[in-house]
Amino acid sequence: MATALWLAVAAALPAAAVKPVLRVGVVDGAPPCSYRDAGAWRGLAVDLWNRIATREQLPYVVSEWPSVREMLEASRDGRLDVAVGCINVSPDRLERYRFSLPFQEDGLAVMVVQSRLDLGRSFLGALLTPTLLQLLGGYLLAIGVLSLLTWRVEDYAQQPQTLSGGRLRVFSKVFQVLATGPGSNTLVATTRGNGVVLMAYMVRIVSASLLVGYLTVNVAREVQGTASGGIRSEEDLRGLRVGARQGTVSEGLLNELNTDSNDAAITIVPVTNIRAGLDLLMERRIDALLGDNLQLSYLQLHAEVKGLVPSLALQGIRPESQAFAYSPRLPVATAERIDQSISQYKRSGLVSTLRQQATELGSTPRR
Repeated sequence: MATALWLAVAAALPAAAVKPVLRVGVVDGAPPCSYRDAGAWRGLAVDLWNRIATREQLPYVVSEWPSVREMLEASRDGRLDVAVGCINVSPDRLERYRFSLPFQEDGLAVMVVQSRLDLGRSFLGALLTPTLLQLLGGYLLAIGVLSLLTWRVEDYAQQPQTLSGGRLRVFSKVFQVLATGPGSNTLVATTRGNGVVLMAYMVRIVSASLLVGYLTVNVAREVQGTASGGIRSEEDLRGLRVGARQGTVSEGLLNELNTDSNDAAITIVPVTNIRAGLDLLMERRIDALLGDNLQLSYLQLHAEVKGLVPSLALQGIRPESQAFAYSPRLPVATAERIDQSISQYKRSGLVSTLRQQATELGSTPRR
């Protein structure tokens, strides 16, 4: 609609007053940065460009490109004036292309999926460990000793309830009360007995702290390791089938890892868009998906998956600035106006607001 409005205004102006219409390129399938939804272009980068074009009164027409690489090449050879997207300004790209002022910084991330059954098994496996059993056994042994001490101090062997109910039944009651806490004041009547009850209380407090610490650290670590698919660094991608969008820095990183090592190579599986990569993950046709941190976080938040749990095994890999790309033929004055708007919108907090709005959209884009 904005494009049509600018063209209508341009047609009504005298020829001398008509401003050049900028040719703007966009790539689909990269939410929340740029994607087509119900025939309209949406996303953080698209919204930011629309604000800039309106502020600077820059008429433009939009064209879709199949990949970031082809869009960048089109900007370099003059077929496009501005390439709009969350385009990583990597060192090799900086040598070949002309970029705008960066509007944000983002790194790469690795997404994997695990079934809920796998996560449940890892949780149970972390619980049934020798360390946890030793902690529980030590606690029960300490309570058992304190129960015997309470039995001796309070002379339970000669009490009427023991004579009528039996030694085992009464002792098990003493053990249960000392182990759980409630009612422990009813077990004793002597000062020494109260001291034993206090010791049992301290044992419960210390044991509970140790158990909580163990569960928090070890069980959470085990479940997280299962959820991450065993991927804890970039090197763990070797030998796996990893999906990446063609022409992106993600694909470049995978190629770099394959070049720098003689170990098992990464099988790079091209994906047309981020959502298609998640589909491949769910179908178990790839082992991991590599992409921009922001895009995979958005996908994790909004993707509808059944029986599987997507998670980000790695985040913040090699963060880089992100910007638009300019054609070498774009007038310097026009580029400076765009950069000034970017700087102003960053300073005013608009870029952060657009990023938050794009990430918190309530639905996933249509493909």
